[in-house]
Amino acid sequence: MTGLCGKRIILGSGSPRRRELLHSLDIDFMVDTGTDFKESFNTGHPDGFVPERMSEGKSLGFHRPLEKDEILITADTMVFCGNEMMGKPRDRADAVRMLKDLSGNEHQVITAVTIRSCDGMRSFSDMSRVWFKDLTDEEINYYIDTYKPYDKAGAYGCQEWIGAIGISRIEGSFYNIMGFPVHRVWEELHRFLEG
Repeated sequence: MTGLCGKRIILGSGSPRRRELLHSLDIDFMVDTGTDFKESFNTGHPDGFVPERMSEGKSLGFHRPLEKDEILITADTMVFCGNEMMGKPRDRADAVRMLKDLSGNEHQVITAVTIRSCDGMRSFSDMSRVWFKDLTDEEINYYIDTYKPYDKAGAYGCQEWIGAIGISRIEGSFYNIMGFPVHRVWEELHRFLEG
């Protein structure tokens, strides 16, 4: 497929995983990550709404006005384990801490996506549940040192080695855990274009 209804699709994300997943929909798009948005959030928001506020902030902070034929897609993913909301790890020690917290536990992954044109904006979220086996210190250290997951919420990528050896069960979309629920993006993009 080419652009939808003659629209030019812009992916406002530098994530190679989001690029790969949007490309899997056979949609022509360009990547433009220019934004004035600083990633921070108001702790007064209920946790489940934070990814959506972040996704909308990335969209509204886009570095230029959208043209009539353009649609911007932005996204944000967070991991929720117990009472903690996990974004990207600050450093190696933080990545180790996150993976130790996820080890042997169930957690939720919420990805929010915002679709915006100069005529309007629509945001939505998707949630998946993930169970990890008990991870050994050796497994955690090997994964962090080999894959360096510092750009990933919760310090892991489900499509990488740690997912293959550590994830024992999933409820919901695998692609959502990767950071882009493509089935919902496809549906919501068509709804957005239909007005």
